[in-house]
Formats: sequence, structure tokens, C-alpha cells
Amino acid sequence: MSEHRETEPFGDLGGGIRFRPLLAGDGEELAAAYSRNRAHLAPWEPLRSEEFFTAARQHRLTAETLRAVADGRSAAYVLEDGEHRIVGRANLSDIVRGAFWSAHLGYWVDGRLAGRGLMRSAVDTVCALARDDLGLHRVQAATLVHNEASQRVLRATGFTEIGRAPRYLRIAGEWQDHVLFQRILEDAAASTA
Repeated sequence: MSEHRETEPFGDLGGGIRFRPLLAGDGEELAAAYSRNRAHLAPWEPLRSEEFFTAARQHRLTAETLRAVADGRSAAYVLEDGEHRIVGRANLSDIVRGAFWSAHLGYWVDGRLAGRGLMRSAVDTVCALARDDLGLHRVQAATLVHNEASQRVLRATGFTEIGRAPRYLRIAGEWQDHVLFQRILEDAAASTA
């Protein structure tokens, strides 16, 4: 387990799980979380090399992510349990301003915590931060066609389906179709927080 870092979490998601920003020292805990959830996440993610699951690689990826956050291109958060173990992620990537003011949402939760409503709370929190702190207009998310659990999370948090993208992302070693969703952040009806 990584050394405890005193941070003020953005919020309690329930069940002793806190939501906070990604920190520079999170590499070791991320490696442990990804290793613990390797089989759980494999159907939903790109193929991962053995190096991906090491603390060294997670330290480098964390540093890259935090540079993107500092540049205003991303926002990165983790879910943390009462033992300060990382048990999930929520990220905004590809933040575009100009006429678009939009970002892509990605997330996952530890397999042993799935189905408890934690991601619904985390997604609502990310969307509130995207609207209030980043000034974004819209958040987009994509799920594999057969990922019904993720689609339930998105629908429950005010996202609407906007289409289907054939062979959208290379997941589990294959180009796979995805269902696309969006949430317009200014719409009062879209907010479930």
C-alpha cells in the first residue's frame, strides 16, 4: 500500500469510498488496483502489456496524466477506500474548448465494488466538476454495445444515447462497436446530483 497522503477528497461516494484527484504518488496503488482487477477489466479495455501492471509504468502514466491535467487537456480522479487503496478511476480526456467545450468520460470500479452505485455518484461528481470548475458544456462517453452495466450508469446520470460507432475502439484486441452517449451539462434535467 502506498504511503498515506493527506488530501481533502471531493466527496464521499458512500460505503466508505472517497472521490479525490489523482496525485503524483498514486503509481504504486494504481499498479495494485489494476493488478487486482486485471481479469475484471480485461473485456472492457485495450490489451495491456505486463509492464502496464508495474508500479514503475503506473508512475510514468500518472506523470503523463498530470501533465495533461496541468495543460487543461484532462481531469483525473480516483476512488479510494478507507485503507487508502485505489478502487476505481474517473477521467475526462480530450478536453476541447473553442466552440465545442466538451470532453470524453472514462471510468472503472473495482470488481468487488461493482453494482453498489459508486460509479453513478462518481460520474455525477465528475460532471459537476466539468460544469462548475472546467466550464464545459458537454461530456461524451462510449460503451461497448454489450456493456449494459456501464450504459445503466450513464442513463441514470442524465446521459442520452446519441448513436452507434462501428469499430470505434480497439478493446480486448479487437475493433469493437460502441454506443455513444452525451450529457449536456447546463440542462437542469440532466443533473441527478
